[in-house]
Amino acid sequence: MKEALALAKKASTIIAAKGSKITTLDLKKDKPSDEDIAALIMGPTGNLRAPTLLAGNTLYVGFNEEAYKKFCS
Repeated sequence: MKEALALAKKASTIIAAKGSKITTLDLKKDKPSDEDIAALIMGPTGNLRAPTLLAGNTLYVGFNEEAYKKFCS
């Protein structure tokens, strides 16, 4: 979990998809705790959720076709 949190803190925004639900977290504005970040990026097995993509200042976690289309546009 330590490495996953370090990766997340390289970003300024986390976009996490779980099914059709998308959660956007602004790390600078929202100032979430490590537990809040872990809840978004860690899976039930304790591993970083997949797929995970760090693009610029945004960390994408999980898969949502709409979010990836916006990224790739």
